[in-house]
Amino acid sequence: MGVEWYGRPRHGPVRRYHSGVAGYDLGHAARGRPMIDVSLQLDLALRLIVAAGLGAVVGAEREIHNHPAGIRTHMLVALGSGLFTVLSIFGFGLEGNADAAPVDPSRIAAQIVSGIGFLGAGAILKDGVIIRGLTTAASLWATAAVGMAAGAGEHILALVAAVIILVSLWPINALAERLHGVNRLEVELRLTMNRVDELGLVSAALAAGKIEILTIQTQRAGKGAYRADLVIRGRSTAVIASALEAIEAIPGVDIISTSQAD
Repeated sequence: MGVEWYGRPRHGPVRRYHSGVAGYDLGHAARGRPMIDVSLQLDLALRLIVAAGLGAVVGAEREIHNHPAGIRTHMLVALGSGLFTVLSIFGFGLEGNADAAPVDPSRIAAQIVSGIGFLGAGAILKDGVIIRGLTTAASLWATAAVGMAAGAGEHILALVAAVIILVSLWPINALAERLHGVNRLEVELRLTMNRVDELGLVSAALAAGKIEILTIQTQRAGKGAYRADLVIRGRSTAVIASALEAIEAIPGVDIISTSQAD
């Protein structure tokens, strides 16, 4: 014979139930609050720790090289992506419930991929004619993927991806600087022009000599007179001298001063 017990419904008086009544779900009455699966919670917490740790490692490289997004930014991006991924899989309590509507966890993951682009755009800065921060924006985007992998429980995949990101940011960056010639000469150049559009001819002359324009500033010096301050970088003194000769040959453009940049 079943055991009698009392339960209080949401509305109405206290009613007496019998455990032997067919079709009655004792589990439903006993679940005033859902049970917490400690082992699952610990596993999910470990996933978030892994995501945050790998994000911090990637951010440390950016921090060392004085980029806008550093340890905290990358750590938060990875942690947030991991948490969103965990919630998309486990946060709605639908596991094992055959009566629940099907849920596609990839929907939240897809929103992470698109949403992180707005954060990455904030790291892209335009300095004169030079655009900086593209690599940092890409590292934020890739770090979000690392956090998603950790949140999905793919720890090895997340670790391998983080290592590849670090390799691309540090050793490969050093190789790229070596290929471009990190010790190239930088020169500050001041020009006067009759028209602003003559600056395009100056840029073309520098580009023909494969000289990089680092910064450029222009201002009006008077009626029909303009001044431009440029910082350029070339492979050698001879290459820069040749480009300066080409600039002096442009009608209406005069070189006021040149000096080596600090």
